[in-house]
Amino acid sequence: MRIGELARRTGVSERSLRYYETQGLLAAGRTPGGHRDYAEAAVDRVVRIQELYAAGLCSSKIAQLLPCMRDGDGGPSAMATPKLVAELTAERARIDRTIADLLRSRDTLDEVIDAAGG
Repeated sequence: MRIGELARRTGVSERSLRYYETQGLLAAGRTPGGHRDYAEAAVDRVVRIQELYAAGLCSSKIAQLLPCMRDGDGGPSAMATPKLVAELTAERARIDRTIADLLRSRDTLDEVIDAAGG
């Protein structure tokens, strides 16, 4: 599929898709006319990339992680190194801290809302 169709199907801009390609996150073949030609699996790959960005990972970490994941189901493959696992564990801990901070903020807002409404 062409880049426009991939952008439409994933909700990701063509500019972002080109960026993913330059970062080694996404691969495209070329048509005889030089246009990008993405495989059907690129849809799953782009969705996975977006999920990892949303989790707070940077493109270099995502590039390390993607070869360790299967695109179709997002499950792990056997390619993760102990170093990568340690780095991802640290990322998970960072996300857990962020969640805890957000929950505390929400609780504080709830207290203010309750006080103001009662």
